[in-house]
Amino acid sequence: MQKFSLVLLLIFGWQLAIARPAETDISFSISFTQNQSAKALDGRMLLLISANNEKEPRFQIVDGAETQLAFGIDVEGLNPGEKAKFDNSVFGYPLRSLKDVPAGEYWVQGLLHIYETFHRSDGHTVKLPMDRGEGQQWSKAPGNLYSNPQKITIRPGEKNNFHIELDQKIPPIDPPKDTKYIKHIKMKSEMLSKFWGRPMYLGACILLPEGFDSHTDARYPLIINHGHFPYTFGGFRPEPPDPDLKPEYSARFDVHGYNRIQQEHAHQFYKEWTGPDFPRFVIIEIQHANPYYDDSYAVNSENLGPYGDAITYELIPHIEKEFRGIGKPWSRFLYGGSTGGWEALAAQVLYPDEYNGCFAACPDPVDFRAYTVVNIYDHKNAYFVDSKFKRTPRPGFRNYLGELKATLVEMNYRELVLGTKSRSGQQWDIWEAVYSPVGDDGYPQRIWDKMTGEINPEVAEFWRQNYDISYILQRDWENLGPKLRGKLRIYCGDMDNYYLNNAVYLIEEFLKNTSTPFYDGAVDYGDRAEHCWNGDHSRSNAESRLRYHQMYVDKILQRIEESAPEGADLTSWRY
Repeated sequence: MQKFSLVLLLIFGWQLAIARPAETDISFSISFTQNQSAKALDGRMLLLISANNEKEPRFQIVDGAETQLAFGIDVEGLNPGEKAKFDNSVFGYPLRSLKDVPAGEYWVQGLLHIYETFHRSDGHTVKLPMDRGEGQQWSKAPGNLYSNPQKITIRPGEKNNFHIELDQKIPPIDPPKDTKYIKHIKMKSEMLSKFWGRPMYLGACILLPEGFDSHTDARYPLIINHGHFPYTFGGFRPEPPDPDLKPEYSARFDVHGYNRIQQEHAHQFYKEWTGPDFPRFVIIEIQHANPYYDDSYAVNSENLGPYGDAITYELIPHIEKEFRGIGKPWSRFLYGGSTGGWEALAAQVLYPDEYNGCFAACPDPVDFRAYTVVNIYDHKNAYFVDSKFKRTPRPGFRNYLGELKATLVEMNYRELVLGTKSRSGQQWDIWEAVYSPVGDDGYPQRIWDKMTGEINPEVAEFWRQNYDISYILQRDWENLGPKLRGKLRIYCGDMDNYYLNNAVYLIEEFLKNTSTPFYDGAVDYGDRAEHCWNGDHSRSNAESRLRYHQMYVDKILQRIEESAPEGADLTSWRY
């Protein structure tokens, strides 16, 4: 019997050896020519590998199952013709090493995400990718060097050595053009310029009301739509939908022709905006891309600088002066979704006297006891459930059925390939850059070890005291409560893809039990609604997310009527 078992074990082991793919011997080198840059360059060199040619590899590195392969290394002072080398030791996503890439045919591409040197006023010198008008998108950033995809064959049992030359440069982006209704401004921020040690700018895309030019005596309330970097004001289309538009399928919403639906809603908004019954507001979308991300999160930060103050005390007064805003706190309102939802809520809480109400939809984590699915104060590890014997990954992204698309460790490893020291320009890194104290090297201190997921409790405590909105409200309600009464409205789908509803439950638990005063706002949930739900129970998520600009108008008007001081201008803008 023992002999028979041994034979089975040997056969089974032999079968496993056959089934397991052999490691491949692969290496790459990447360089650029003097034609692309005559000087040495700093940055993140990326090797991108795809098993298909549906799109360039640089556009296929995502969190979902359809992702292709990426490997990254930092380069400093890389000279023209000098080779950046990729071997089995280079960290990759989702495969950890080149040795794990199976033999076969692939399309490969190289890209250098270029860094600049900043000498900040806090005494630190850092190397970061300055935004160049694209909203911190490494795959599209003007000036970045890249190669056209080339087809290769990786052969088993051979040394596979490949060279890639970066012979292309991403061109500059043309600035958006002003129209009758949409204007674009850019202003130098003295506060941010001082912090970063070079001229730094804030911008805004501005939607003007119907009759702005003819009603020159009118002064307008200001509605601030927070969110990711806008190239121009989105969701506003004077032209009817293009009848020749080729329908595109939205995998996110499982809707065919979603691009036409977007145009229909944008044109409908134009008709409502210019119609006789729509209140005459000025709406702005802020451009505050920075060296870490496509927006600043609209708060002061040790790593990003005083963006909260710069937006509130420099940019907004500038816009109100130039575009005839009323210019009083009772006439300013905030709204946004996701990142913009957090920004709207944070700006209202941290600047309670400057704004008269916020509408925060699907906000990024507003309570760090539920930093998505991580309690940064009690959990030991962000990537895996705390356990002596199990190693269960924490989830990162789901659909409305709860089906898992990515884990936290996978999402963070993708960022680590795209950039070290919180420089990936992605979601987890920007939270870290905004919320963390500055490290000794001038870069953000890690909330957790990016490789292991081990949480740093000292950094977590810094986050709590400065950016945990729920904690700040509880800690300071005696002072904040009277200033925020009636101003806080939060909306979230209860199947948010990123588990953001978990934090909303916690902040709601506090708010609904407030007294002296009662918060007198609203917290609402969409049944089985995914990310971007904004409080609309009558439409699908795919449609309601296209109606943010119209969603809160009635509530804003009601708030103005209830709270405007005696003698306030309630008529000049109601023509």
